[in-house]
Amino acid sequence: MATRSTIALEFADGSVSQVYCHWDGYLDGVGAQLVEDYSDPFELRELIDGGDMSCIGEPYTDRGEDYEDLKARRYQHFDEYVAECQQEEYDYILRCVEGKAVWFVRCYATDGKWVTYAEAEAAEKREEEECFGE
Repeated sequence: MATRSTIALEFADGSVSQVYCHWDGYLDGVGAQLVEDYSDPFELRELIDGGDMSCIGEPYTDRGEDYEDLKARRYQHFDEYVAECQQEEYDYILRCVEGKAVWFVRCYATDGKWVTYAEAEAAEKREEEECFGE
């Protein structure tokens, strides 16, 4: 079963590009790989420019899909993105905060609120401890 996610980048002009990622969207999967390998906005833009993907680095076009149907969705500004974007189990966006690129996540553990990746990890850990009594 897939754990679906979206990956987005907010540009310096405030616009946002977003793509869909089908597999491994959880924090320890896609999330960890984004933080480790795609915290540079220019590298992330290259990834997003490839369009929707099965998993990071494997665009749907590798399966013969038409790129026009899979290319990144663009939003004029962050508020439009939040209101109209595709939402999945995990949503990731790289934003500039005080001159530094920061990953934000929205998922079940954050009650649908945008928080930093570190805050999402802590929330997920608390939830697991409550569920399993660890």
